[in-house]
Amino acid sequence: MVYTLVVHLYAKDDPECISKLTAKLVEASQIYSKDKETLSWLVMQDHKDPRAFTIVERYEQESSQKYHLENPYWKTFDPYVLPLLEKPMDLRRANELDTSG
Repeated sequence: MVYTLVVHLYAKDDPECISKLTAKLVEASQIYSKDKETLSWLVMQDHKDPRAFTIVERYEQESSQKYHLENPYWKTFDPYVLPLLEKPMDLRRANELDTSG
């Protein structure tokens, strides 16, 4: 069963914050996508509100997050991102439903 995290982020109303957040999320996706047992680590920006971002993290199973959290890059992510946000991250955890049949 695929374990998924969906994280919504909302940047401060400042073009520099939006630009920095965009760059950091792209960088994070490139790094985290290579973690063991990570199926995908996708980042998106709302098509109407450039301050709204979504991260979708897909792992083979819930325990797969350990590889993500052990990545040294993880320690740099929150300290960089949090000051760029207007409000706290909204993180949701889910198990993907089997839709194969």
